[in-house]
Amino acid sequence: MTALEPPHAARRPSTRTVRGVPLTDDYAWLRAENWRDVMRDPAVLAPDIRAYLEAENAYADAYFAPLGDLRRTLVAEMRARIKEDDSTVPSPDGAFAYYSRHRDGGQHPLACRKALPDGAEDIILDGDKEAEGKAYFHLGHWSHSRDHRRLAFSADEQGSELHSIRVRDLTTGADLPDVIGETTGDLLWSTDGGALYYIRRDAEHRPSKVYRHVLGTAPEADLLIYEEADKGFFVSLGETHSRAFGLIACGDHQTSEVYLLDLADPAAPPRLVAARTPGVRYEVEHHPALNGTDTLVLLTNADDAEDFKIVTAPTATPERAQWRDLVPHAPGRMILSHTVFARHMTRLEREGGLPRIIVRDLETGAEHAVAFDEEAYALGLSPGFPFDTREVRFTYASMTTPAEVWSYDMASRARALLKRQEVPSGHDPADYVTRRILAPAPDGESVPVSLIYRKGTPLDGSAPLLLYGYGAYGITIPSSFSTSRLSLVDRGFIYAIAHVRGGTDKGWRWYAQGKLTHKTNTFIDFIAVAEHLVRERFTAPDRIVAHGGSAGGMLMGAVANLRPDLFAGIVAEVPFVDVLTTMLDDTLPLTPPEWPEWGNPIADPDAFTRIRAYSPVDNVHAAAYPAIFALAGLTDPRVTYWEPAKWVARLRAANTSDAPILLRTNMDAGHGGASGRFDRLDEVALVYAFALKTVKALTPVSEPA
Repeated sequence: MTALEPPHAARRPSTRTVRGVPLTDDYAWLRAENWRDVMRDPAVLAPDIRAYLEAENAYADAYFAPLGDLRRTLVAEMRARIKEDDSTVPSPDGAFAYYSRHRDGGQHPLACRKALPDGAEDIILDGDKEAEGKAYFHLGHWSHSRDHRRLAFSADEQGSELHSIRVRDLTTGADLPDVIGETTGDLLWSTDGGALYYIRRDAEHRPSKVYRHVLGTAPEADLLIYEEADKGFFVSLGETHSRAFGLIACGDHQTSEVYLLDLADPAAPPRLVAARTPGVRYEVEHHPALNGTDTLVLLTNADDAEDFKIVTAPTATPERAQWRDLVPHAPGRMILSHTVFARHMTRLEREGGLPRIIVRDLETGAEHAVAFDEEAYALGLSPGFPFDTREVRFTYASMTTPAEVWSYDMASRARALLKRQEVPSGHDPADYVTRRILAPAPDGESVPVSLIYRKGTPLDGSAPLLLYGYGAYGITIPSSFSTSRLSLVDRGFIYAIAHVRGGTDKGWRWYAQGKLTHKTNTFIDFIAVAEHLVRERFTAPDRIVAHGGSAGGMLMGAVANLRPDLFAGIVAEVPFVDVLTTMLDDTLPLTPPEWPEWGNPIADPDAFTRIRAYSPVDNVHAAAYPAIFALAGLTDPRVTYWEPAKWVARLRAANTSDAPILLRTNMDAGHGGASGRFDRLDEVALVYAFALKTVKALTPVSEPA
């Protein structure tokens, strides 16, 4: 075999019977028996598996070799749109303001601070220096102690999401001997800066145990302060904006439970807010004197508040019976998040598919909205460090408008622009059109679609189009600005985001209708969007490239099986495509926490039948598949590398067309791909080069063909 010939994985059939159904897997051998060890050290991967993955990489490299100039051009374009020495807006905290930035040519962020009001910059953590000599490096969380004397930070050096935590003395610049290995990367300081809270994973890679580390002591002696016994629940750490309490948040995709940590008293045990009730979710904020009472302020879907409401409860007795409505439930208005300040509360909500910010005066109850005019845009809140403040910051962007950071006075309603994303190579929003349209689904629902294209792009069915979709976990894909995306749009592409069911674009109902027994709505919606875009003459079937990653990669696998004729090409990044096999194996990373999203085929025969009917790997069949490009990460704990490897092997064996089926595995990374900001551009350029070649749109529209 040469690199120009596609690899053919050896068929080693393995059959088992589940619920009376024989399940045969020709490529089960691609799953390494020692996968847990591979997560920590990729060098221990079995030679036959490594040889196959490397053969696939060689084949993909040979396919892309003639596109080398295009890829280099794409990277140069995308890099030219990045302000290389960019920085975040400094956020004040006491005597200092903290921010992050990149240096010219730097791959990784620098954590910085300045003494207020106008001190010199102090680089307190140099991500580029930390990454030296490492094939993979990802800086996780970094957080300063409240006395500003120390910095705790976490880093992943394999891509397996196993982080080491270190502590730096900010006076001397030296790291303390305290090194805590194999954590999730979450970290939280005690008030006095003498202790850290962190999380470890169990054997199935599930975040499950919270520890307290006292600085200067051996990590082996750290105290376990909470362990989650339910194999379906994740654990995470947070903090109320008042900074009085740390939060141990436990939950799956439909139920949550929170414990308070008294950060001023590290010896105090965690205190339960409200016992878990199946289907009830809540998030906790805190005010020390709301209406004269120490109060918790909770965002919850309790009492059938499908799109969530905000309630209060006494901090001393916060159980469900004490919850009282502060912002009642309003169907169709989904409250996404809330932050409590000394005199105000902000909430981010979505109605009619578009986000807005609501500011509430906590004394009078008066509310006002911060709204915007574009058809499609993205909005986010950045509360910062201070609790007793009138200022809140928010970010705004649209598909044509670069990101902006605004300061907003919650009392006077005055706003000031703090930063606008710079595009060094130039960008004129007036050169582009952004639109939001609705595509009819077969059951009468309307699926929102966000579009961007260059002015003058023909809308006669001839334009190539990249259609992106996700549709899981309630995650909404924002209609935000992307400098990389312009390299497609400037070559005549229309870029479209299908806001399919499974996200919360149209409220919690939109999510519920795209999970469990309704999961196929996600696929049907995506197909309906593609068909609508063809009917409306935005594009044609032989001009559409579909794109999705992770759970969106599963969407790609499903639509490839259902409508291979509707797409010229499909890009699936770290695709969750072996759904049935994964959901039947509770020893795999994160499987039990996924059951509320997809169903538990071990315990539920209906879930087994349902998942088996759409699981992409299990439904590959003889068909003229479009060109397919799958990307994987060897140390990925979320979508294990063998899922896309098995999928590609089956596709290649079943495909009746001449379209290429490609797999490229990053042998030094996990779920997020390359870690450096410029290395990541190389992967984006691969995806875009594939899309451009597939629809033969290789020349920028601003240049002569």
